[in-house]
Amino acid sequence: MTNDRKALLLLLLLDCASMLTIFNIISHYRGVSSHFVLGPLVVPLLIVILAIGLIDGYRISTDMLSVDYTSLHTIAVISAMVATLLLTYVFLPAGFELQSSRIAILVSFLCLIPITIGYRRLLYSPIAAARSLRSLVYIGDRESSLAFQEECQATNTQQPVVYASIGTVPPFPVDGLQLRPFRDVLEAIRTGQLVAGAIILRESNRELNSEMSKELVQLYFQGLPTYTLELFHQVYWQKIPLYRLNQTWLFQEGFQIAREPVFERLKRISDIVLATIGLVLAALPVAIAAVAISIEDRGPIFFRQSRVGKNRVSFQILKLRSMRTNDGLGDKYTQVGDRRITRVGKFLRSTRVDELPQLWNVLMGDMSLIGPRAEWDQLVNDYEEKIPCYHFRHLVKPGITGWAQVNYPYGANMDDTLRKLEYDLYYIRHFSFLLDASIVLKTIHVMLFGKGR
Repeated sequence: MTNDRKALLLLLLLDCASMLTIFNIISHYRGVSSHFVLGPLVVPLLIVILAIGLIDGYRISTDMLSVDYTSLHTIAVISAMVATLLLTYVFLPAGFELQSSRIAILVSFLCLIPITIGYRRLLYSPIAAARSLRSLVYIGDRESSLAFQEECQATNTQQPVVYASIGTVPPFPVDGLQLRPFRDVLEAIRTGQLVAGAIILRESNRELNSEMSKELVQLYFQGLPTYTLELFHQVYWQKIPLYRLNQTWLFQEGFQIAREPVFERLKRISDIVLATIGLVLAALPVAIAAVAISIEDRGPIFFRQSRVGKNRVSFQILKLRSMRTNDGLGDKYTQVGDRRITRVGKFLRSTRVDELPQLWNVLMGDMSLIGPRAEWDQLVNDYEEKIPCYHFRHLVKPGITGWAQVNYPYGANMDDTLRKLEYDLYYIRHFSFLLDASIVLKTIHVMLFGKGR
């Protein structure tokens, strides 16, 4: 069993033990139960494990020391608490054992938050230290190595990277990049002089002879993960590298949401139900925001704009107005500190309240709750001229939130658009309801910390 699997199993066991112990101690203290409760806690425990799994709380590659993870973990456990309360008091018949005390459930989940975060931080600290000593080994030519170096910087990759080339290499760094001979790197790995965490192989690298290929296979069977560059993008960074796109890319595996009508129908049903509930809950904050907008500059409450939806069908998006009414005279992109944004609009954007009227677009079928961002048709025309295969993102309905929105900040130029497209295409290819649930939790985190713009 690998160290990663051991750590995963340990976290699962600790989560189970923690929840069972905490709930039974609190139940006993409050006089709710005089015996050890186990059976009724199985479903709540599974809900907790699912919620933590959705925010990658069982992946060793997750930075569990970060403030962002602490926030996501807290949101996940609280969401599990809400789901447990709903299940216990709404869907289960009267007389179920957990119904004896709401306080016991609430306090148990609240205690679970610092405890589960605490031992994750304790376990992750030595893992993070060990990972910092394990290098990623990238095998490719100078041009692709420079591109990979830039990608590591853009994604804030913490692991050191060793760049290897099969051809001749200069004895000195060029453009800040030091290439090493491939054979020297392999020898260093075999002798233990270089501790490698993974090997990344450029797909177009056809210079590997049979002997080199056998050595890579041997290292792979010895437990050293080896990835093609495209697979590394998807596993480590959870996005699709644009350099791999071509007109036949859509014919690969995945794309269940486009190929299986049942997924699209289930998603539409959930959109209708949740959008209806959302519109009812959003009525009060939207009304308050409408009054604030009207008081500030007496302009229109809502903002309408033509956006491009599924299959390039245009629709009118509905949002709370956050910019002055003459905003069309400025830049097509909204910049940081943009003077066109009103004082009320700044708050609405940071909390994402301005997005709430889009629930009406979801109810009408123009959008989904989750999907690629609905882009302005004038920008889309420009993107499709300059970005090959950009139209692939129109395979599904746009969403109020999505994988790109929670993983990358607001796009303010063409480079940002390319970056966000990588995440959008990952979502389209790897769609699942679990991925949607993960996006929901991360969206809550974005809203609470005002990361919208």
